[in-house]
Amino acid sequence: MFQSFFPKPKLFFLSAFLWSLAAILAWYGFAEGLTETLGFGTPPQGEQPPIGLPYFVTPDFLWFYIYYGICTLLFGGFWWMFSRDHRWQIWSIWGSSLIIFMTYYSVQVSVAINNWRRPFFDTLQNALNGEESGVTAADFYNLMLIFAQITSVWVILYIFTRFFVSHYVFRWRTAMNDYYVEKWSNVRHIEGASQRIQEDTMRFASIMEGLGVAFIDSIMTLIAFLPVLFALSSHVSSLPIVGEIPAPLFTAAIIWSLFGTVLLGLVGIKLPGLEFHNQRVEAAYRKELVYGEDHEDRANPATLRELFGFVRQNYFRLYFHYLYFNLARGIYLQSDNIFSYFILIPTIVVGKITFGIVQQILTAFSQVSSSFQFLVNSWTTIIELLSIYKRLKGFEVSIAERELAVAGGTTPEPGAQA
Repeated sequence: MFQSFFPKPKLFFLSAFLWSLAAILAWYGFAEGLTETLGFGTPPQGEQPPIGLPYFVTPDFLWFYIYYGICTLLFGGFWWMFSRDHRWQIWSIWGSSLIIFMTYYSVQVSVAINNWRRPFFDTLQNALNGEESGVTAADFYNLMLIFAQITSVWVILYIFTRFFVSHYVFRWRTAMNDYYVEKWSNVRHIEGASQRIQEDTMRFASIMEGLGVAFIDSIMTLIAFLPVLFALSSHVSSLPIVGEIPAPLFTAAIIWSLFGTVLLGLVGIKLPGLEFHNQRVEAAYRKELVYGEDHEDRANPATLRELFGFVRQNYFRLYFHYLYFNLARGIYLQSDNIFSYFILIPTIVVGKITFGIVQQILTAFSQVSSSFQFLVNSWTTIIELLSIYKRLKGFEVSIAERELAVAGGTTPEPGAQA
């Protein structure tokens, strides 16, 4: 699954994680502060960042573009030297870096929209106060034009990202397909080999296309919005029940999101195994039916009833476990809809913040909490991916066992299960 597309996958992913962590720590530790020193200009001062397209060409952003490019060139250059013979490294290394950058840029578009919310909703609040507010229709038209400019960037970026990711994932599927097909002489006798190569690689690629981008988007959203939420915490002095705490919005978002992740992880812990077993009983039932097409002594009613009984039993177990999983998930997600309002009640009732700041806080809190809740929102898809991963992993183990048997001069028995 991975070695076909990534060079030395275990070492690659470990090095990618450590390099990314080091780059992030270096950026927030000292590199971000070098903007003016390196001659990119003076970063905008004040509490409110630029509104609209100027947000993307501030000195900080210009320096970040170069910083990201340098980090990518160093990492990619290192792997280029040690894996020149790997067929897919241009896609797996440089393509992955491009996807991460485009995802981060897309998240920054969301930050720019959140910055726009404050002046728009403050203008709306002032306009509702009466004719003496001084707000004109032109003020709203100008703000809406700025919004259109920001969203046009998002639309263009979204189209290009989805197009590139689709090609990226299909290259990954191609790499897996070529890897398995090259071993066809040792694969063809494994039970379910055709289904593993065609169906499971297709489903693996399809799920990774959506789930992988969603995971990267969650990480990038946390990196972009956690500082925003930390800064907005200055407008909130205390929280219900607990009172005053440091960085209240930041702390509440982390605790609430981790609570949901742990809760759903615990109540759904049995589901991946049941989904995997479900594929086994379905495969056994399908296999007997296929044999029955060519052999009169197979697929008799008694055998089919027994095999379908196993299918029925496993589905009913799945339904039961999904019952309490969906109950916990539903209660948590519905509570999440009002949690951000709940923690703002002490601040709202004393009138310490404007409508625009409230909108900024709600959006930023929602972005951070939804990113932390990646497992909560994607749990059923993750379960399906884990099931596919187990089947392909078993398939690869069967291939390795047959190759060892052939190398040892023994003839492996046909029909080994994947």
